[in-house]
Amino acid sequence: MANQRMLGFVHTAQRMPDKRPAAERRQDFAEIYARFSDERANEQANRCSQCGVPFCQVHCPVSNNIPDWLKLTSEGRLEEAYEVSQATNNFPEICGRICPQDRLCEGNCVIEQSTHGAVTIGSVEKYINDTAWDNGWVKPRKPSHELGLSVGIIGAGPAGLAAAEELRAKGYAVHVYDRYDRMGGLLVYGIPGFKLEKTVVERRVKLLADAGVVFHPNFEVGRDATMADLRAKHVAVLVATGVYKARDIQGPGSGLKNIVPALEYLTTSNRVGLGDTVAAYDDGSLNAAGKKVVVLGGGDTAMDCVRTAIRQGATSVKCLYRRDRKNMPGSQREVAHAEEEGVEFVWQVAPEGFTGETRGGAEVVTGVRAVRIHLGVADATGRQTPQVIEGSEYTEPADLVIKALGFEPEDLPEMFGEPDLKVTRWGTLLVDHRTKMTSLDGVFAAGDIVRGASLVVWAIRDGRDAADAMHAYARAKAETLAVAAE
Repeated sequence: MANQRMLGFVHTAQRMPDKRPAAERRQDFAEIYARFSDERANEQANRCSQCGVPFCQVHCPVSNNIPDWLKLTSEGRLEEAYEVSQATNNFPEICGRICPQDRLCEGNCVIEQSTHGAVTIGSVEKYINDTAWDNGWVKPRKPSHELGLSVGIIGAGPAGLAAAEELRAKGYAVHVYDRYDRMGGLLVYGIPGFKLEKTVVERRVKLLADAGVVFHPNFEVGRDATMADLRAKHVAVLVATGVYKARDIQGPGSGLKNIVPALEYLTTSNRVGLGDTVAAYDDGSLNAAGKKVVVLGGGDTAMDCVRTAIRQGATSVKCLYRRDRKNMPGSQREVAHAEEEGVEFVWQVAPEGFTGETRGGAEVVTGVRAVRIHLGVADATGRQTPQVIEGSEYTEPADLVIKALGFEPEDLPEMFGEPDLKVTRWGTLLVDHRTKMTSLDGVFAAGDIVRGASLVVWAIRDGRDAADAMHAYARAKAETLAVAAE
């Protein structure tokens, strides 16, 4: 089973729990799929011919032409399969690793619906594109001619990088501004390395640099330049900052030490994995080793946290979620992986506060005060409403509590010093969804900062669409200026 667990093509229903000791399991917790053989890829791709109804493509946010590249793979025409795969997706090897295929393409595979198990689309996609990189088929998309115009992109996450590649290919001088020291956004600092190797992101960033994209790390709009400065410098500006503000939980004891936001925990882990020295990790504050860890939340970020804690050597890891398993927003495949690795899920439980004690002169958390939940009548969204069961209070012991309750937008008008930048009642940027433009002329937005916390593949789609909108705007502006000059 150890080898099967390493292979992405093993269907979830076929997985059996790994009952080895946790220390031994941690030695080979590499979810990155083992490389397919040509025979295995051919076998899986051939299964697609049994379908003929491309529901997989319909449910792909980037409308990836999955049936065609599966057919080419089955015929051994891998370079052509790669060309089809990358035609609609700027980062197919990344999506092959981290997309929740069980909710998208594979979950809507006709063969899956017929109970024969989905074609393992994600694993084949990864195989095709890793082969393309190995063979030098992946080339920077340099423009055939320069337009003599520049664009600015704020944020080097998937939306910003996808837009950067598209705009550079059209002939723009592209400048990407990001507040972090490495490009990639959550691809680098939010997603654990056991799901997405950082070298995979680094080689994409290098490819964009080779195409002529200029990166400005450690750059904060509002500190290093104003939005007005960028608007004056570029014909168009794209805001693709993502959403980084953690949703919080208030209650007695919420200020205790060792209660931390998920992104802070994951960023620290990723920095250590990249070779950085992080004091909060070294002193144990953001290190799960030897601790009883409780994660609050039920999304994909919560799954990243519990699985990271296991790998760091936590003595126990529990995930508290106020609904049941079928209502969990995170990927069921991720839940299955976490259970295999020793994570315990406590369903229909909600935190109400925290207990603590004094250690070394500091008040530190010792437990999560929680209540049992009954799922009542469905609300307007169709989801059952959580209701507290009277008298069900109990305390879940914890040395480290990680809050993975979701993300909200930061106050960009305040951060950017641009009060005319309008936001919705949720704090996301208000855009014209036809033109992708914000309330500021020539300023566009894409990704999570528009749609709220979502999937990487949706950010890629949004970045591509924004690039097209910016190109149309720049052309129209150039034509207007030309007419005015006559």
